[in-house]
Amino acid sequence: MNATRLDVKKTYKLYIGGKFPRSESGRYLPAKSASGELLDNFSHASRKDFRDAVVAARAAVDGWSKASAYNRGQILYRAAEMLQNRAGELVNEIARATGVSAAKAKREVTLAIDRLVHYAGWTDKFAQVFGSVNPVASSHFNFTTPEPMGVVVVIAPDEPSLLALVSLTAPVIASGNAAIVIASEKFPLPAVTFTEILATSDLPGGVINLLTGRRAELAPHIASHMDVNAVVDGSGDAGLAAQLQAGVAVNLKRYANHSLAPDAWFTSAPESPYWIQDTVEFKTAWHPIGL
Repeated sequence: MNATRLDVKKTYKLYIGGKFPRSESGRYLPAKSASGELLDNFSHASRKDFRDAVVAARAAVDGWSKASAYNRGQILYRAAEMLQNRAGELVNEIARATGVSAAKAKREVTLAIDRLVHYAGWTDKFAQVFGSVNPVASSHFNFTTPEPMGVVVVIAPDEPSLLALVSLTAPVIASGNAAIVIASEKFPLPAVTFTEILATSDLPGGVINLLTGRRAELAPHIASHMDVNAVVDGSGDAGLAAQLQAGVAVNLKRYANHSLAPDAWFTSAPESPYWIQDTVEFKTAWHPIGL
């Protein structure tokens, strides 16, 4: 008698501190394709998972921000190389999860790779563009330089599930910040596959942390957490944006809205160096002339 074999469904885990833990809550959600087919399962992140991600990001900031700009660029470029090497895997993941054609999925992956290369090139240039030597009425040099803010939460939109996430996260970490990324709620699987590739790159653990689950459930914790320095919101959800802005107004986090229409992520709009500027602070130093 021939028995019908059932596929072993994968459970996609969180990515925190360079590791892949299960949600501490034990909760999981079904990942469905655009047509409603059950694909796999993914972790439903809790408040504790978010707090763990903040701790991991804070621990990574010191070393990452002190790395030379050139070294950060090398590491981002290496991440692009890793994506290039496993592009076929990502194309298949995007196509099965979102229902787009293989050609469109390939275009999305190619642009995600190019976007990493783009921001890798900016790591050692943005300081010259945004910094300045200021004229002062005394015998001093006066310099203003951009420095990373610290821990930044990035909220990705549902579509495009990979390209938008990469486009939002790359400018955040290029300057030396550490990111906690909230993946697409509707199509989270390509994002987790992306972190599985990152885990084999040179990117230090904790520089990028990924949570999957319900954005609305995590939003109050994002807005209220006192060790988060900024929020980059690409969700395009007006209700979520209002909730986040109300929260960050209390504890003075910076809020940046980088929402775009789905097709706009495939243009040059997300390549603006001013997206780097949104998550840096400016430090001014005085130095006596002749010393």
